[in-house]
Amino acid sequence: MSRRVLAVLGSAVLALSMAACSGEGAGSGGKDGDKPADLTIGVSMPTQTSERWIADGNSVKEKLEAKGYKVDLQYAGDDIPTQSQQVDQMITRGANVLIIAAIDGTALSGQLQAAADAKIPVIAYDRLIRDSPNVDFYVSFDNYKVGVAQATALLVGLGVQNKDGSKGDAKGPFNIELFAGSLDDNNAHFFFDGAMDTLKPFIEDGTLKVKSGQTKIEQVAILRWQQEAAQKRMEDLLTSSYNDGTKVHGVLSPYDGLSRGIITALQNAGYGGSGEMPVVTGQDAEIASVKLINDGVQNSTIFKDTRLLAEQAVVAGEAFLQGKTPEANDTETYNNGVKVVPSYLLPVQTVYKDEIKPILIDSGYFTAEEVAAGQAKG
Repeated sequence: MSRRVLAVLGSAVLALSMAACSGEGAGSGGKDGDKPADLTIGVSMPTQTSERWIADGNSVKEKLEAKGYKVDLQYAGDDIPTQSQQVDQMITRGANVLIIAAIDGTALSGQLQAAADAKIPVIAYDRLIRDSPNVDFYVSFDNYKVGVAQATALLVGLGVQNKDGSKGDAKGPFNIELFAGSLDDNNAHFFFDGAMDTLKPFIEDGTLKVKSGQTKIEQVAILRWQQEAAQKRMEDLLTSSYNDGTKVHGVLSPYDGLSRGIITALQNAGYGGSGEMPVVTGQDAEIASVKLINDGVQNSTIFKDTRLLAEQAVVAGEAFLQGKTPEANDTETYNNGVKVVPSYLLPVQTVYKDEIKPILIDSGYFTAEEVAAGQAKG
């Protein structure tokens, strides 16, 4: 990822010049006279099984190191006790700021209290940490709008709507199925709420039909966002709800990894090839799924530019290290159950096949060769 990081370092420097308002933060990450080399930032990422988290961790680390800070980057292997232990160690070793993408947004209360006692500011990275007063800042994307964008992509793929928001020519009814992310990830609820608020009118008027009847997040959630679990659930849906010869026309999927599992189940059942592939959405613009979109297999993905997210985490972290308050552009939406956490939210983009070049290739996120191969060179 280093070549991509270098491409955006200039914009990170520009962002830093605008980063912080005057005033004291929730904690003081550094002392007067401290130099970057004297300060350590702990970065806790949930897993290396998803390419996006590898990219996030590397981007944050390289951007901070480019400014001279020491970085303690740890991946928790999707294991909650491991992440708790890693954060404990970061605190013990004297981290001045913590940047945490939590596996379970409710499982780190003890660690966050220890951080608060040590006056270590905590930045929640992309996943809101819940049920604790000791979350000082949140950097993410507008996750409700991610759900809206995913549902809109499904409607566009079915022909119910056009990309410009106008009414499409297709009338339906279309059989669709719904998937959601892990219930312990706060973002999954925002994604699902945004999607369902968008799809509900079309379900109510009969344009869309959820043939399985499974429309509640508890019914459609996939623990830990596991691709294999999504494939198994899609297989079960096909067996239980589509054994009468009817076809699935669309699947709302909130993440590319789940999408690939869903697509595998559909292909194994005869979709694609001689049978038309249902419209399948996604998120994160993972290279394997971008290739599927380019090949006409997956319909779309939601691109969240993690380079920009890493930049904003650096901006917020450096503000705390300077004893300032990071700039928030949302102070109302993200209530973690104890407090509304000041947040900086970034925009998202929907990528269909036609948008791969202008959005992903022209921006330097991927090369044309990587898209064709379905594999990033790193």
